[in-house]
Amino acid sequence: MENKFKSLYTNVCIECSSLITRRYSTSFSMGIRAFDKKFRSPIYSIYGFVRFADEIVDTFHDQDKKYLLDKFRSDTYEAITRGISLNPVLEAFQNVVNEYNIPIDIIDAFLDSMEMDLHDLDYDEILLKKYIYGSAEVVGLMCLKVFCEGDSKEYDRLTKSACALGSAFQKVNFLRDMKSDYDFRGRTYFPDIDFLTFNASEKSAIEQDIQSEFNIAYIGIKELPSGARLGVYTAYKYYRALFDKIKMAGVDEIKDNRIRIPNSKKLILLGSSALKNRLNLL
Repeated sequence: MENKFKSLYTNVCIECSSLITRRYSTSFSMGIRAFDKKFRSPIYSIYGFVRFADEIVDTFHDQDKKYLLDKFRSDTYEAITRGISLNPVLEAFQNVVNEYNIPIDIIDAFLDSMEMDLHDLDYDEILLKKYIYGSAEVVGLMCLKVFCEGDSKEYDRLTKSACALGSAFQKVNFLRDMKSDYDFRGRTYFPDIDFLTFNASEKSAIEQDIQSEFNIAYIGIKELPSGARLGVYTAYKYYRALFDKIKMAGVDEIKDNRIRIPNSKKLILLGSSALKNRLNLL
């Protein structure tokens, strides 16, 4: 009876993370639904965890963010150690961490990057690399742990591509969100870039870097387990479409607006991705 109730509790917590994902991100929700059923709950649980940590540093401006993040960190470690938490997001997350042996060091790296957002930093190449690794690349590695289901050789083989995909996603986000990051946080992530003087040459150099990472990522996507491939490819196609739209936009448009992909376009991308995957044309 005890295990039955624990299972019910954990499933309810996973449903909370699923709801968080659907409310916060239509694109990631769409990608997760394209996964094989066995992968959906773990990925929802990872997303719920990273979403709430990010929410602490980006949203709760009238609160002591440092305290909240430190508490979230200590609660995370306690949940993983004890194998249970009364925080639904952490209960779902610890279940994934313990089942798939997600290393603590990549969770540390993620939370360290979240803490970096609490400070006004001038990002040089070293700091940017650290930030992107912790905020994006390790999230891809967490998901890869799930996809590989304990196959350490497969995980090691695909690590480079997973990191490249996370980095490309994050840099596309940086370009998309340049205006809001500068207006509301006084922050520009790209080294030696001044938002006020940002120009076409600088934009082009950033885009070339992102393109090279997408190229590396695509190689790994094609080699993912079949149950994960379509979901990751769908997210890749969404970000490529967003990236293409950003490339076509002028510098002034990037500085004045947030580039978006309409939901109708996202559905088309999902359909075309599913067809290519079914026909083995990725």
